[in-house]
Amino acid sequence: MTQTPSHDSSPAAAPDGQRRRLLTAGAATGLMSLVDPLVRAGAWAAGSDAPEKAEVKIGFIPLTDCASVVMASTLGLDKKYGVKITPVKEASWPGVRDKLVNGELDLAHVLYGLVYGVQLGIGGPRKDMAVLMNLNNNGQAITLSGKLKDKGVRDGATLAKLMKSEKAEYTFAQTFPTGTHAMWIYYWLAAHGINPMRDAKVITVPPPQMVANMRVGNMDGFCVGEPWNARAIIDRIGFTATTTQGIWTDHPEKVLGTTAEFVQRYPNTARAVTAAVLEAGRFIDASASNRRKTAETIAAKSYVNTDMDVILDRMLGRYSDGLGKTWDDPDAMKFFNDGAANFPYLSDGMWFLTQHKRWGLLKSHPDYLATARQVNRIDVYKQAASAAGVSLPKSEMRSSKLVDGVVWDGKNPAAYADGFKINAA
Repeated sequence: MTQTPSHDSSPAAAPDGQRRRLLTAGAATGLMSLVDPLVRAGAWAAGSDAPEKAEVKIGFIPLTDCASVVMASTLGLDKKYGVKITPVKEASWPGVRDKLVNGELDLAHVLYGLVYGVQLGIGGPRKDMAVLMNLNNNGQAITLSGKLKDKGVRDGATLAKLMKSEKAEYTFAQTFPTGTHAMWIYYWLAAHGINPMRDAKVITVPPPQMVANMRVGNMDGFCVGEPWNARAIIDRIGFTATTTQGIWTDHPEKVLGTTAEFVQRYPNTARAVTAAVLEAGRFIDASASNRRKTAETIAAKSYVNTDMDVILDRMLGRYSDGLGKTWDDPDAMKFFNDGAANFPYLSDGMWFLTQHKRWGLLKSHPDYLATARQVNRIDVYKQAASAAGVSLPKSEMRSSKLVDGVVWDGKNPAAYADGFKINAA
């Protein structure tokens, strides 16, 4: 009579190697039985919290605010979280957009408004996107030309006076139609009674090309990130009419952006990269010497490709406007600020949508809050902040008063968007 083989799966009946695996699994099962069922299901689903990708490509534009991405790599903070960050230098924001959308880049140092534009299919092809964290607050500026300076322009009020009295084609440049710089210069012009859609010509120029274009007379003013405003002063072709922190103190600026698909496929990698960049921001903000080290690093040809001093002064808050005024700015670029500069506030994302609607980029009101909840991955940020030991704010919304005295708090975005006297309508 044929004997049926035994299928005893107890640890005692198993070979040594298999027995060890069974005992380990049994111990894990015992421990997991003590954990909340929902947490347990998530843990089993994840299997491991190790990054799914060993290396990620993060695109960046040569600007001072790419610093935390670069420093996360050069300081080796990425290795602490089990991932290798490779910064990839890009020439323009449309290039960053296209490579994010088609997967050539995993993530990017990118304009906040660009991510939202792609999400809603304006300023490029539509794709579900994700903001993992804010990279910085403040630190951009509006530069006006030496030609305007010679005509007596010093600020927004004198610019408006000139444009009213001396009719001509005034050209202003921003870096991407749905991006932060476009929104800052539009808001600033409108706050001084200038309609950027009717009273001026607006062109798009990549950040590193701003100074060269102003030098040959292609524009009367531009809004861009540092160090290109400081460079314009050093090269004696323009002056700083306002900083962007003068428009909105502690405004959101660049973000760590990616596609929703990337976060879905590589959630552990998204968390690890965010944690590493958070640590880099904390390093930069920790001391003046750390800021100097950062300026020295990113000034290299492979990154921003300019003189270190051009970067450092404004990183330290040492401002000169090119008109003889110098000051120490307490609201200079912040990379960390105890996490306050990094949290992806829902109200920040919603603000860009209100301005897209104001300036006719959106034809109707979107679901502001739902869109922000979809794009701003607060869940990933909270995991990364926990891993990096970074504190969280009490609310996912915040309130700010902008240069025209109007308060933005995210409570009634449609009314806010429609409440501006100067708009594209």
